[in-house]
Amino acid sequence: MSRFTDDLLRPSATAGLVCGDPDRLRRLPWNEIHHAARRTAGGMARCGVVPNSAVAVLAGDPGEVARVAQACWLRGASVTMLHPPTPRTDLEEWARATVRVLETIGASLLVIGDPYPSELANALAGFPITTVSELADAAEIEPVHPDEDSVALLQLTAGSTGAPKAVAITHRNLHAGTAALTDAFELRPDRDVVVMWLPLYHDMGMISLMTTMRYGVPAVFVTPLDFLRRPLLLLELISTYRGTCTTGPDFSYAILSRRLRAAADGAYDLSSLRVVVNGAEPIDPEVVDEFTTQAARFGMAASAITPAYGMAEATLLVSLSRGRGMLTDTIDPVAVEHHALAEPAPAPGRRLVRLGNPYAAMELRIVDAAGATLPARSVGEIRIRGAAVADHYLTPEGKVPARDDDGWLATGDLGYRTEDGDLVVCGRAKEIIIIAGRNIYPTDIERICAAVPGVRAGNVVAVRTGTATGGEGFVVIAESARAGSEPFDGALIAELCADIATAIQHRLGVTPRWVEVVPPGTLPKTSSGKLRRTAAAGLLGTNPGLTAGR
Repeated sequence: MSRFTDDLLRPSATAGLVCGDPDRLRRLPWNEIHHAARRTAGGMARCGVVPNSAVAVLAGDPGEVARVAQACWLRGASVTMLHPPTPRTDLEEWARATVRVLETIGASLLVIGDPYPSELANALAGFPITTVSELADAAEIEPVHPDEDSVALLQLTAGSTGAPKAVAITHRNLHAGTAALTDAFELRPDRDVVVMWLPLYHDMGMISLMTTMRYGVPAVFVTPLDFLRRPLLLLELISTYRGTCTTGPDFSYAILSRRLRAAADGAYDLSSLRVVVNGAEPIDPEVVDEFTTQAARFGMAASAITPAYGMAEATLLVSLSRGRGMLTDTIDPVAVEHHALAEPAPAPGRRLVRLGNPYAAMELRIVDAAGATLPARSVGEIRIRGAAVADHYLTPEGKVPARDDDGWLATGDLGYRTEDGDLVVCGRAKEIIIIAGRNIYPTDIERICAAVPGVRAGNVVAVRTGTATGGEGFVVIAESARAGSEPFDGALIAELCADIATAIQHRLGVTPRWVEVVPPGTLPKTSSGKLRRTAAAGLLGTNPGLTAGR
């Protein structure tokens, strides 16, 4: 029997979920959500959902998602949160990609809820479709009891709408992963309030919601659109509800910092915060420094900053640095680029964020190309093992193992461990740029570019590419308001391209093959806001840019 589901059968009557329109938030006690989920499960049974079915959900309202997801588990089915279309999405293209996802997971039912119009169902004809409200009018039913190894969540990986790939997270994984979050952050229902804005089709948002629901922790959830429309809404909610824990990717803290600079003293009260997680994408220490400085004006303690490393395959958390604020490791860039050694160096070496030790039930090691474990400060691939680590993926070709015969999952990330065991991530193995024997990480290039006036911080990518001689080079694609202005000024764009190339040459001693400047909002990103470098390569040649060397 599923220990995760068993805990849901004992919902809290005193705590609940606050969600809805930010100007008219409503509170839904966890026990009310549970009883609504039993009725929704009855509606699913009426639609033919049986144990081991796969239910796809296109919904963004946190209250509806909590109810429908729990209903899936009460029926012994898995839930898959679909990536919704955006205002810039071609609806036909989105529908084709979504149909591929539905076919890959073998969906027996698609549930559509707020804020997505039921008209989207017309684009997905051929699948059984219902709405959240239609499911809600059934009678409560008794839950089935899935076993620990039944799939509970099929989490779509970044970019999976192009080539569907879903992490098969079992009830055993969910039990271990949600317990890890609760233990690592010392969550207590009588003390804590979790405040979130992340999309629920992203693993960080969804598993955080599951954790608060399982343990009856008070939570306040708004949508990504709410946050992007009004970023300081997050801080308003923390102030109003005395939020103790929040989380987000690095770019969200850069946005908040910019807004806080103009905020009046006393506008917010962040003194209740004790855990502020930064994860889901590479962490820029300068972004964290600035956010910490700005948030301190409103009472946030520096020790609340919690850099973390996680992934969907780990049912979220792998390691974290908690209670220490942000700690960094400054290393010799020459040693890491030429010898894959993270040798300590004084400033201005390469400054990287320490992501702490793995939590107690998670094993982590750094290995070389042959799979041998490396000593401290040797850079290699990060591998993980534990009860929260998923066993397989679902793809159009069927099941694909996620772990090797010994239970280790190869993350594809490169990193090292310090002498005291802290994990430091350097970048993705498949994205590293090799020039004249040097291993150059795209994030290093991107941070240099982001400091060039005219470039939108957090909206620049470096993409490796072949050269005429067969070696590797790289190109830079940067967003700038200059490219979106009217009338278009080619000379101004060319000047920015040259400034970018010059900054990279000055700091790293290498020159991009070319630079392209694109309008704001052009670069493709994952559901958490992480830049998709491989997808960005498809933009090359479609916008004006520096043409020298092409």
